[in-house]
Amino acid sequence: MTDQPKISIRDLYKIFGPHPHSMVPKVHGGMGKAELLEKHGHVLGLRDINVDMRRGDITVIMGLSGSGKSTLIRHLNGLISPTAGEILLDGIDVAGLTGKALRELRRFRMSMVFQSFALMPHMRVVQNVEMAQDVRGDNKTEARENAIRWLARLGLKGYENHYPHQLSGGMQQRVGIARALASNSDVMLMDEAFSALDPLMRTDMQSLLLDLQHELSKTIIFITHDLDEALRLADHLVILKDGVVVQQGEPQSIILNPADAYIEKFVDDINRARVLRAGSVMVSDVANGTGTFGEVDIDDNLDTVMARSEGDLASSLTVVKDGLPVGVIRMQDVFRALVPRHSVRPVSVENATAGTVKQEQAT
Repeated sequence: MTDQPKISIRDLYKIFGPHPHSMVPKVHGGMGKAELLEKHGHVLGLRDINVDMRRGDITVIMGLSGSGKSTLIRHLNGLISPTAGEILLDGIDVAGLTGKALRELRRFRMSMVFQSFALMPHMRVVQNVEMAQDVRGDNKTEARENAIRWLARLGLKGYENHYPHQLSGGMQQRVGIARALASNSDVMLMDEAFSALDPLMRTDMQSLLLDLQHELSKTIIFITHDLDEALRLADHLVILKDGVVVQQGEPQSIILNPADAYIEKFVDDINRARVLRAGSVMVSDVANGTGTFGEVDIDDNLDTVMARSEGDLASSLTVVKDGLPVGVIRMQDVFRALVPRHSVRPVSVENATAGTVKQEQAT
């Protein structure tokens, strides 16, 4: 993985209305969404978006309804054109592509998985999967073999000749993912891809995506309104509100260091013990690892860390990665991390413990 981002979004604005370009100076001057709509009848969809999406990472864009997340993802493959700004894919401005170049982008460089599955009901499963390859003129025999291979990889062997309506919702979404993977695109766009599934199936699909990503290292942009899903999937998390990036970064860092009251409220109800990991709380001080109580892996959650401490609040544990020590985690720091930042006050370890018990009972 290189340091150069796969996708760079720079100074991106999207304004909906009859004269959007004339509204840009007003927005630059500080006019907000409500004022722009009231005074000029234009809707501010996105404002000054600057995001780098690294190759091989899952970038999750999340926010509530109306935050602009779906508008943003549709800029990446040219379904929506920006009012101002640029979207660079390997240094090429996607916003400036038209005609054949834009079609080539959608056929070869990007694939999309939709919330509604978007399968062709009159086509068999295998035909749906090979559709992208057919559209761009790939060899039919090779396209069919590729489609069958991906269907088998996603647990759908034997369903190749079924129609979509004969499959469950989870199976239909697997077909959609198989179609995206069969296109062999650089980038996968996933817009609320699991939102229509029941909770258990949704969890299964998240696990499947993570397994595939570990194997394939695709560049994935995933849209969701669900914080638990975002925290599970994201390498890089971008949180939108009213078309503006409120905070972005590594998910663990956002939980521990929310930028404002809006983010604090967003992360307030999560089970921090199950989400936060040892690597986010440890001190990178291997030299002080002597005399620690035991070991935990850098990716173990704080539930595991507390269990490993066996209730000793004064203990410390060595944090290891790939079997080698990389830091030390102190139980005092663990309990401090479990208290949301806005409610942090100077307290003893005993009081922090009591607060943690109450939080666990509430969740």
